[in-house]
Amino acid sequence: MTDGAHAATGPGRTPRQVATHCPYCALQCGMTLREEPGRVSVLPRQFPTNRGGLCQKGWTAAELLDHPERLTTPLLRDPADGELHPATWDAALDRIVTGLRTVQEGHGPDAVAVFGGGGLTNEKAYALGRFARVALRTRHIDYNGRFCMSSAAAAGMRAFGIDRGLPFPLADLGRADTLLLVGANPAETMPPLVRWLTEQRERGGRLIVVDPRVTATARQADLHLQPLPGTDLAVANALLHIALTEGWIDREYVAGRTIGFEAVRRVAAGWWPARAEALSGVPVADLEATARALGTAERVIILTARGAEQHAKGVDTVTGFVNLALALGLPGRPGSGYGCLTGQGNGQGGREHGQKADQLPGYRRIDDPAAREHVAGVWGVPAEDLPGPGVPAYELLDSLGTPAGPKALLVFGSNPVVSAPRAARIEGRLRDLDLLVVADFLLSETAALADVVLPTAQWAEEDGTMTNLEGRVLRRRALRTPPPGVRTDLGILADLTARLRGGAGGEDAADPRVVFAELRRASAGGIADYAGVSWERIDEHDGVFWPCPAEDGPDTPRLFADRFPTPDGRARFHAVEHRPAAEEVCAEYPLHFTTGRVLAQYQSGTQTRRVAALRRAAPDAFVELHPDLAGRLGIGDGEPVRVVSRRGELRAPARLSTAIRPDTVFAPFHWGGAARANSVTNDAVDPVSGMPEFKICAVRLERVP
Repeated sequence: MTDGAHAATGPGRTPRQVATHCPYCALQCGMTLREEPGRVSVLPRQFPTNRGGLCQKGWTAAELLDHPERLTTPLLRDPADGELHPATWDAALDRIVTGLRTVQEGHGPDAVAVFGGGGLTNEKAYALGRFARVALRTRHIDYNGRFCMSSAAAAGMRAFGIDRGLPFPLADLGRADTLLLVGANPAETMPPLVRWLTEQRERGGRLIVVDPRVTATARQADLHLQPLPGTDLAVANALLHIALTEGWIDREYVAGRTIGFEAVRRVAAGWWPARAEALSGVPVADLEATARALGTAERVIILTARGAEQHAKGVDTVTGFVNLALALGLPGRPGSGYGCLTGQGNGQGGREHGQKADQLPGYRRIDDPAAREHVAGVWGVPAEDLPGPGVPAYELLDSLGTPAGPKALLVFGSNPVVSAPRAARIEGRLRDLDLLVVADFLLSETAALADVVLPTAQWAEEDGTMTNLEGRVLRRRALRTPPPGVRTDLGILADLTARLRGGAGGEDAADPRVVFAELRRASAGGIADYAGVSWERIDEHDGVFWPCPAEDGPDTPRLFADRFPTPDGRARFHAVEHRPAAEEVCAEYPLHFTTGRVLAQYQSGTQTRRVAALRRAAPDAFVELHPDLAGRLGIGDGEPVRVVSRRGELRAPARLSTAIRPDTVFAPFHWGGAARANSVTNDAVDPVSGMPEFKICAVRLERVP
């Protein structure tokens, strides 16, 4: 079977080789899966985003398909002994439906909540939103992408009228004369992207990285700015101040394509470089060199990522860099612009079609009467029957089991026990529920708390589509059918819907091709318009860029060339002022704490911690601290330490490194248990996006006897 072929998955027909995409980050690297007796191999595939390259996670992705810890039967918690035991699908689904009905009869539709994930396919994200609003009629649905992309999404919407991570193809990065990465470490989070950075520098381009740590990406940079965590907005305003002073603003662009610049200019006037240096620690000379590289180059790209966004002022911080990009006239110019590096595999598509608390498919607002009428028509229900907006992820999770909050929760594709801020508190909220249902293919820390666990198909066992960080809609192809006893998420949702309605399940509702066709109709005319995207067109063109309103019309690999999708076609400046972190250091908690990722692990680690090669590469959590700080506290390399905040603590071995500032400690967030970094993190949230302040809080560091 040739690359890209997909055999039927019926009896006696097992696909032996398919072209598909890596299940991890939003690069969605192309790969080929080959099934041979007793093993599945990952082979390289030439695809535009990765050109045959994969990271260690991608090369080992198939090892989970037949992992001994794979869930292959539903599990029910026995009230008598409190343990999870194998059960039939009928028993599991009956338990769920009975529990949901009991909760809603006693407390109303909103007593049930749904929590999704940024790794679900477009079809599953869409079906999950429809299930919540039509089958359950609850307003309470959100997803873990709220912890990933929400600040950049909100900033993009209010500046450009659209939220697409990269409004240009990824290859543009290699053509930039100056590339500014803010809070991004792709060398560890998405290594195949680094080839574009290498290409950029080989062409003579200049790479500048803004990060509190000397990361693997920062070590490749021509210039590294190392600010205090939480001060990126001060840096952005200072860079704009210098550009104004030196006359590098594109005044013709500002006058012709934007509005609101005067208010931004007044704010930037107060951010002279010495003021920003005093606050952030970034030397004036480095600020000036960065502004010069941005203001005098022909092709310039500014990218932000989680380091800038995961703050209680994340929307304003991203807006500060968007303001800088607009003032320099970058968006819409070939080889230039502003973009955001999306994190999760379907972080882009997962937020476009109904998983977010305030959205309907096509990136429509759920409180827009016209949007409600359109989507309700596709769903065959009265618009007035659709619930209103829900609440963002952390607010939802923190309300679980409380008198006014949901009493039941269904979780698909997420592990909030590890990934949510103030995680011990959220773990307690989950324990307070009357009913917790988790669909997963491994027993995550969240699934281990559930009343019902449903075994689901893995990425290589189901068809569907994903949307990568460029807005390119891609095809995920099944290599084989799920093992006996395992169902797809779409199948689970179809079965639950049928039982809630008292009828039989429908095969169409579980067929991803049928679901995608309905998604296209529901998204038609919306911001994220997929109406012209078909599976056949994706196959023919290595993906289709949205918006794409018509099958016989063009797609949109590059946005903003002529106008912005705002009522008047102009982008919006927004004046934003730096403000302190939600929690500042003090005598009791004198150090800054920040979190991030390591190369060999991914997200909450449920998958990657079970892959032998990745476990060998990164077996345990650690706490990174500067040798000067370690010397003051009498801590040796490898000694166990305790990081304590007002919310909790983590314990892990110390790792001494000059890569970190002496006033800051760092820990990766991939582990649970005593090493859970999110036991410490702050649950203060951005007032616009609902993003928690993962990237900075006040802590103290203690030796563990």
